[in-house]
Amino acid sequence: MDGELLRRFRAQGSAMRIVTLARSRHRLHTMPTSTGYDRLTDADGYHWDGQKRGAAPFTVLQHTISGAGRLVFERRAYEVGPGQTMLVIIPSNHVYTVPAGGHWEFFWISMYGGEALRVHRAVQEHAGPVFRLAAATIDAIAGECLKLTEGGGVTPGAASAHAYAAQMALYDDILGPGRPAAEDGAPVRDAVDLVKAHVRDHLTARLSVDDLAHLAGFSRAHFTRLFTAAEGISPGEFVLNERMRRAARLLASGERPVKAIAIDCGFDDPNYFAKAFRRAFGTSPSDFRTSGMYAGSPASSG
Repeated sequence: MDGELLRRFRAQGSAMRIVTLARSRHRLHTMPTSTGYDRLTDADGYHWDGQKRGAAPFTVLQHTISGAGRLVFERRAYEVGPGQTMLVIIPSNHVYTVPAGGHWEFFWISMYGGEALRVHRAVQEHAGPVFRLAAATIDAIAGECLKLTEGGGVTPGAASAHAYAAQMALYDDILGPGRPAAEDGAPVRDAVDLVKAHVRDHLTARLSVDDLAHLAGFSRAHFTRLFTAAEGISPGEFVLNERMRRAARLLASGERPVKAIAIDCGFDDPNYFAKAFRRAFGTSPSDFRTSGMYAGSPASSG
């Protein structure tokens, strides 16, 4: 972070500006609600619950200068350390605070409006709630925050311009053309790999999307989006494909009854298994066994 920007933040001390402006006759799609700088310890009782901040939607973009915060987002814990940026949307299932014995120095900007929510949801779905930004992006966002805390944005249009400039700097960094995948995608990849290994080891068990999302530490909707983006198919399709692959291997390798193979692949109803198998491979389990056509992949998986 640029040294002059940091000096200006620290010169203010703990500072927050609540942006309260008369509504214009035209609804603006990105507006700041608050912005500021702070340095807190665990003794300050800093604790925000994303499900206890009202029903009106808004976002919080918060960058760590030093120390670290702790975010629990949809049952997954993150450390928000120096140089990392946190993005959360209210209301949603998250809590953030200062860890015991630590401190958290940060600046932030909160926004509301349809465009702010749309862009920030897209950023969060791509990069998760914690990520690293380029130094130029951090400076651009910090500059807009300082303009607001130092008295800028006294009209709705001017305030919106500051928030929109910060939002577009974030957009270009995370979602702009030619940008690489988010650096902090490793936790998502690890969660997806964990789920895939669990599915392959437990094909005889009930494997609902809710259960898989819980294993990964995300809500069902967020997990489904992340898994589909990573694998190109939904979690439910992945489970079905793995069941069909196992069924094909078992059919090709011996003379076990089709009913027993169905149970081994997680199907209680042999008739439903036969229908699912025909959709995947274009033939019945019995005909598949005698045809010698096993190649390892259901036809529906491409």
